[in-house]
Order: sequence, then structure tokens, then C-alpha cells
Amino acid sequence: MVALSICMPVYNVGRYLNQCLESISQQTFRDFEVIMVDNGSTDNSFEICQEYVFRDSRFKLYHQSNFGVATARNTCLKHMYGEFVA
Repeated sequence: MVALSICMPVYNVGRYLNQCLESISQQTFRDFEVIMVDNGSTDNSFEICQEYVFRDSRFKLYHQSNFGVATARNTCLKHMYGEFVA
């Protein structure tokens, strides 16, 4: 179990995603997991997320059709194992 699970719904944010994920991966606090749910992106968001999954085992990626952000958050919750959720 990790201390912190970070929920990250993703939808067509390829332009900003590298900066966001890089910022998370560079934190000094290391006991976390990032659950990314690609919500049917039509840009390169899914591929960017895949890069981080391959580089860092704390990043996990799930893909679903675009059912909205609430469903993406619920998908995150199903896959989280942290003591705390963000």
C-alpha cells in the first residue's frame, strides 16, 4: 500500500500533460501512485501517459470511452490502493 493515490482523469490535454506528469514525478515525496484514466482522448494524451507508465512503475493507465469526468474519477477510485486519495 502506498501513502497517497492521485486520481488523474485525462481528456485531450496533450499540450499540458508532459509538464503536469513531469512535475508529479519530480516530487520529493515518493510514496505515491498516479492513476491516470484516459477518457477517450482524440489527441496524443494516451501516448504521453503510456510513456510515463513505461518509465515509472508508480504511474498506472486505464483507458475508457468518453463517459465524462465523474465516470473517470470512479474508475480511478476502483484502482487506488493508497491510504489517502487526491
